[in-house]
Amino acid sequence: MAVEYKDYYKILGVPRTATEKDIKAAYRKLARKHHPDVNKNDPKAEARFKEINEANEVLSDPAKRQRYDQLGSDWPSYRPGPGGPGGGPGGGAYTVDFGGEDMGGFSDFFRTIFGGGFGGAGGGGRASGGGSYGGFEEVFRQQQGGPVPGQDVETPVELTLDEVLRGTMRMLQIGDGAHSRKVEVKIPPGVRDGSRVRVAGEGGQGARGGPRGDLYLRVKTIPHPLFERKGEDLLVPVTVPLTTAVLGGEVSVPTLDGPVGIKVPAGSRPGRVFRLRNHGLPRLEAGGGRGDLLATLNPAPPHAPAAGLDCGWGSARL
Repeated sequence: MAVEYKDYYKILGVPRTATEKDIKAAYRKLARKHHPDVNKNDPKAEARFKEINEANEVLSDPAKRQRYDQLGSDWPSYRPGPGGPGGGPGGGAYTVDFGGEDMGGFSDFFRTIFGGGFGGAGGGGRASGGGSYGGFEEVFRQQQGGPVPGQDVETPVELTLDEVLRGTMRMLQIGDGAHSRKVEVKIPPGVRDGSRVRVAGEGGQGARGGPRGDLYLRVKTIPHPLFERKGEDLLVPVTVPLTTAVLGGEVSVPTLDGPVGIKVPAGSRPGRVFRLRNHGLPRLEAGGGRGDLLATLNPAPPHAPAAGLDCGWGSARL
């Protein structure tokens, strides 16, 4: 069955000349809009969300984007080479499959172009180059018939903020030629965007008795409909009635632990930031603890200004 071509630029609503900044902005906007958590009654939301994630995975990566642009709509002429770079010296096709549990599972089109011999439903992994000998030493070992280690392999894993907060598990289905095995991986709390979780000995197969390489899961945080991640801190806008901002009062601020009440002083202006300590994400450094949640006040203007209410808000941008 033919695999349908996907126009990633059209999916994100950006031109082919879009900059990295344009792509990031479009992705964040669409991811928030179509996140399944805010579209629980829409059965198509999850599929749309996956499509947006896949488009961003390609266009935000310079190497993938260049390859995609070169293939263009003539991509059916593309034929991946045998084995794939993740297979290592053993030559078997290496696959990593998250068993459909990952919300970011990629399409057949993605896997056809980027998966090579080791894409997998959750992956699009690639050789990281750290698990095999290079240069003269590798040539010498091959000529002497000595053991050659397998390559290290890297594949993305997408996590929700809740999973980053509490830690999570991923069940991987790893294929290696005719062999397949399940591996359960523990992902600790507080992992950062772009960091890697090492799964020792689960990479490409070695040759002539050489050890396997390692598998690395590259962490990517899925955009949340409410919170924005900044390291270990979380940012959230809080809309309050204008009267509360002017006269003061108590408002409820959403956090990953549940709503928290804060007191808003009288005369609080738009953009004022309230810091809720220890309501962010776990810190990995010595001492542990958690980051903070930064709530930015966003007063909602009334439908009509209250008569006689003048507290210097006339020139404020609401």
